[in-house]
Amino acid sequence: MKPDMNKPIDFVMIWVDGSDPEWRKEKAQYDGSVVTSSNSEVRYRDWDNLQYWFRSVEKYAPWVNKIHFVTWGHLPPWLDTTNPKLNIVNHKDYIPKEYLPTFSSHTIELNLHRIEGLAEQFVYFNDDIFLNKPVKPEDFFKDGLPLDVGAINCIYFGKDSAGFFHAADLVIINSHFKKKQVMKRDWKKWYHPKNGYMNVTKNILLYPWLWFPGFYNQHVSNNFLKSTFEKVWAEEYETLHETCLHKFRKNGDVNQWIMKYWQLAEGNFNVRRGDFAFCYHVKNKNFRRLCEDLKEPQHSIICINDNARTDDFEGKKQTIVDIFETKFPHKSSFEK
Repeated sequence: MKPDMNKPIDFVMIWVDGSDPEWRKEKAQYDGSVVTSSNSEVRYRDWDNLQYWFRSVEKYAPWVNKIHFVTWGHLPPWLDTTNPKLNIVNHKDYIPKEYLPTFSSHTIELNLHRIEGLAEQFVYFNDDIFLNKPVKPEDFFKDGLPLDVGAINCIYFGKDSAGFFHAADLVIINSHFKKKQVMKRDWKKWYHPKNGYMNVTKNILLYPWLWFPGFYNQHVSNNFLKSTFEKVWAEEYETLHETCLHKFRKNGDVNQWIMKYWQLAEGNFNVRRGDFAFCYHVKNKNFRRLCEDLKEPQHSIICINDNARTDDFEGKKQTIVDIFETKFPHKSSFEK
């Protein structure tokens, strides 16, 4: 099926070159010790696989309208900035001056709707999230609504987890929406079998709770309506403003998930099967499964999630690069 070009879909990717001496110099001028795990070097080390993200998009999603590549100012030396589908976006181009400079992904993400020329329908990627096999526009949006997994979950407050951010998001959601009314109104979506057996079971078991205890997060790309960002900013300006004033991620911040949760609570989504995307944490046997998925694709989208517990970083990085080079051996039109 051909995409409806009257409703274009953009991709947005944010990228940081953690080895850039100028960026590191500017970062060093500010205190990054508020959330140690969020500001550590592991968040900025390079897997040297960004070119394969562009190759995967060109091969598996040639229908994409525009790619907005968001960066502090540095660019990969191999990137062909003249590609008509590519829009280079500097933080200064769309983030209000009062929030700059920023080293917080929350600020970068919460202001994405301000990117000039951004389509109403867009898919947001981190640089560790890849297309793994061919995808269609209707895998992301259907009837003008983003596709998502409609599932309730409980917030996990583990060491170095994002639980505090999710909790801040839920404060907003529960102040605007009544959980039972939401699930009763959109019961066909919340109990749809595409969500997966475990997710539907959780929805049933957690239904008696009067408030949202959390939502299921896949840690993969997210499908957004630009108008959702505009609405949440209008409704909760002070909360979002306070988060964006922080130079680094801080416990108590809200993050981009608030936009996803808002869409779910409003019923502005259609159900996508849960196994469409998967996040692999690069450690132990998960790494073997990741390599197998790359070679013989099971999921359409995968996240190669790095963290402080990743062992043999250099060895794993080379293994992934070798697989990607076999999977995507030819340069894309985004490369010089």
